[in-house]
Amino acid sequence: MTVRLLQFTDPHLYGAADGKLRGVVTYPALLAAIAHARAHHWPCDGILATGDLVQDDPTGYARFREVFAGLGVPVYCIPGNHDEPEAMTQVLTGAPFQLGGVARWPNWIGVMLDSYLAGQAQGRLDAANLELLDDALRANPRAHALVCLHHHPVPMQSRWLDQVGLENAAELFSVLDSHRNVRAVLWGHVHQQFDGDRKGVRLMSTPSTCAQFLPRSDGFAIDRRPPGYRRLELRDDGTIDSEVVWVEGHGLQAT
Repeated sequence: MTVRLLQFTDPHLYGAADGKLRGVVTYPALLAAIAHARAHHWPCDGILATGDLVQDDPTGYARFREVFAGLGVPVYCIPGNHDEPEAMTQVLTGAPFQLGGVARWPNWIGVMLDSYLAGQAQGRLDAANLELLDDALRANPRAHALVCLHHHPVPMQSRWLDQVGLENAAELFSVLDSHRNVRAVLWGHVHQQFDGDRKGVRLMSTPSTCAQFLPRSDGFAIDRRPPGYRRLELRDDGTIDSEVVWVEGHGLQAT
């Protein structure tokens, strides 16, 4: 059995439908990404929402709930640096939403880590999250594992962006290196595509459903690429078929 997932990350929603981030009105951009996924990669077994669900606006969670609650699949959520975890918990508690913790699928687990660091753009995994990861991997040694967080744990070769990554990536990799069932680490935050490998573990980032950052840029710069999302197929043998999907032709490119 193949587990089919979709990752939508960094939608940066506002309470207002016309809220704009860096030239893109975020709400219709997210709707366009979801519509594209439903037309081309549906059905799926779950959705990974890997942070920055809102843009410093807790009223945006009602809009997020409105968009995702009726899709008929579980929605696994973690906060990013622009989120407000307390408001996020209040609005997104209960099915189909799961905040953090461990997701379970046939032959696979997903560990949803919270790297939010209050008042900071960079992230950090606290002791409780590192323990959650270690315990989940140890308790499910025969399950392949997908680890999700918001902040990037490896350099993106972008000077400004690498100043706001995961502060304690070495601690994360220390836990991962002590287990043999980790197959991939997946994140958002960077508003661009990345696909790499570390010790046989696949490393992936996914573009935002709104505006993108220019790759390998020393200073902050916006890329003119359109909204994007990622599809993933988790196979019984531990391999992953995954690609970034760009939502072309919707007139949503940053200006």
